[in-house]
Amino acid sequence: MDKLEQDFLRGLQTVLGQPNPFVPLHEPEFMGNEWELVKNCLDSTFVSSVGKYVDRFEVMLAEYTGAKYAVAVVNGTAALHIALLLAGVRPGDEVLIPTLSFVATANAVSHCGAIPHFIDSEFKTLGIDPHALDDYLKQCSLSGSEGLTNRFTGRRIAAVVPMHTYGHPVDMASLLDVANRYHLPVVEDTAESLGSRYQGQHTGTFGQLGTLSFNGNKVITTGGGGAILTNDAELARQAKHLTTTAKQPHRWEFFHDVVAWNYRLPNLNAALGCAQMERLSDFLGRKRLLAQQYQEVFRDIEGIGFVVEPANSQSNYWLNTLQLRQPSLEMRDRLLTAANDAGYQCRPTWTLLHKLPMYVDCPHAPLPVAEHLEASLINVPSSAKLAGGGR
Repeated sequence: MDKLEQDFLRGLQTVLGQPNPFVPLHEPEFMGNEWELVKNCLDSTFVSSVGKYVDRFEVMLAEYTGAKYAVAVVNGTAALHIALLLAGVRPGDEVLIPTLSFVATANAVSHCGAIPHFIDSEFKTLGIDPHALDDYLKQCSLSGSEGLTNRFTGRRIAAVVPMHTYGHPVDMASLLDVANRYHLPVVEDTAESLGSRYQGQHTGTFGQLGTLSFNGNKVITTGGGGAILTNDAELARQAKHLTTTAKQPHRWEFFHDVVAWNYRLPNLNAALGCAQMERLSDFLGRKRLLAQQYQEVFRDIEGIGFVVEPANSQSNYWLNTLQLRQPSLEMRDRLLTAANDAGYQCRPTWTLLHKLPMYVDCPHAPLPVAEHLEASLINVPSSAKLAGGGR
């Protein structure tokens, strides 16, 4: 074991204490009203897509994020699927997304019958680089009566999807400037950034629509679950309609006016979400404390550093991330092996999406920064309960 591996493990132990026997990457925490609200939901027998907790959860999300409307759905992928459809994405279109993202971002595009078009990231945010995007679009796109098209494939470029990686906000001012000049709808993938803000405004509220995820490893969880955010009343109405099988309201008649989806969040899950939302500020406060502890401990370790929130932003630090000073897949994997062998669950960033077998033939920009990041990022344990080194 070389010096960097030793320093890496020593740093993890300083922040997290001794594993007993294993420190997970990110655990949910249920120490509030979760049992009470879930039991109340069970007692009511309204456990499916109708019930007071779905409505309450949507109100809580809208109030917290500042969005005018929130529509709760079964997971983040479903949320992004419907948001892209509402933004006008159609079969055969291309959608600009970061190659450094979880596979759900690309899958949601594919569920629309569209084609992911992969874009590079920037070092300071880990998300889409607006300036690289602008330079790339000058070379590969044409503006015409059908909107923006890819000059090489002839397909329409229908939208851009910034994803706020590990909770760190994208440079939305620059991204929106590029999107507006090219008349591209913006759909934010906010799956990882509940509680993150850019210039004081919550992520997911800058574009036409934003989407959230409440998977078991997120800042708050509903077990599964997601939500669509928007400030547009008509888009919110359509989102609710399309995620509820497009059933027309009636006392007894079953009439559905378009092909739609059964994507609504069950009331039982929403009850859990309401209790989790009550504790969101506490979760975020402890996660920031944990991030500060990592930053302090790894500040002076040669060869590796801690990824901090970008300027003009407040990150939720969903997953704390270390970065090798020099990218090396071999060294990255050695550190991952050492950490997991020692009882600390650490993981690399995702395999870049353009490398996955189902997406290798999709169009992509030059991706030097994303490839650098893939070979240098390591996620370390990030549960709120770990702040202070305790479990």
